[in-house]
Amino acid sequence: MATIYDIAREAGVSIATVSKVINQTGRISDKTRKHVQDVMKRIDYQPSVVASALTKKRTYSLGLLIPDIANPFFAELARSIEDHAHELGYSLVICSTDNDLTREERYINVLRQKSADGIIIATGARNDAMMKQLMKYKLPVAVIAREMPLLAVDTVLVDDYLGGYLAASHLTGLGHRNIAVIAEDLAVMSSKERVRGYRKALEEAGIPYDENLVAVSPFHVEGGKATAKELLSGSNPPSAIFGCNDLLAIGVVQAARELGLRVPEDVSVVGFDNTVLATIIDPPLTSVAQPVQQMGKEIVQLITGEIDGSKPSKQRLVLLPELVVRGTTSAV
Repeated sequence: MATIYDIAREAGVSIATVSKVINQTGRISDKTRKHVQDVMKRIDYQPSVVASALTKKRTYSLGLLIPDIANPFFAELARSIEDHAHELGYSLVICSTDNDLTREERYINVLRQKSADGIIIATGARNDAMMKQLMKYKLPVAVIAREMPLLAVDTVLVDDYLGGYLAASHLTGLGHRNIAVIAEDLAVMSSKERVRGYRKALEEAGIPYDENLVAVSPFHVEGGKATAKELLSGSNPPSAIFGCNDLLAIGVVQAARELGLRVPEDVSVVGFDNTVLATIIDPPLTSVAQPVQQMGKEIVQLITGEIDGSKPSKQRLVLLPELVVRGTTSAV
């Protein structure tokens, strides 16, 4: 691998001159600058990101911590963040943590060692001590699709309460009164708010809130399917189920089919996230859409603004969800 010394020797200039060309500093004639750049190109010189970080205090790299890249919502969110970061000249390092605190700490330490300019966190794991440590190091941190109300960090999220309300209101408007909800984890703020919105919609429709119709499931299709089977096999099965993400909702559709039920004739299903899976399942899934493209754009603007010092204060942006009606819901 070519080094700065090789460039200086090939170009017949000092190491200091080469350094000025690489870092775009100092006074150098256009002729000398072009000559050095031509040599760099000819010998395929690649500047060291770490060395650049030491001189410029910037690596133009961001870290993104997500629960699972295999989850379509987080995959789409990561792609949006990557695209918008790329437009501003930043590269993105994506880390799947499985919401495991130990794994999250390890990734954060790796990103710090690699001198990432900032870290975007989309995981559900709560490690306030680690977050405070990052802020102590003055490493820019932003949170997306999650909430950390006790910490002063830039945040971009969707109105989960409104999303849950839209999902349940759609079902009550179709005449459903026995409506179940399957959540990921009621300790996670997003799930808690979606269930709170669901409860408000029932209240407005004059439907009593029944804790037996509120179920918690692992955050994947199989978990949603197993939980839905329990609900649909009971003595008073629901006529509609709201899954707090698309994976859970697709599990509900699969459970209904395995039990010999038709969707939506026998049971209506609503999801949340409006991922690509919602459009390819049969029938297509009614789902609450999160504005993924806008979320990615906003979070990148916030964290890069903090990195370059152009944004003086922390911001919390709450974006609006939208219900997309497809083929998994119908009137009773």
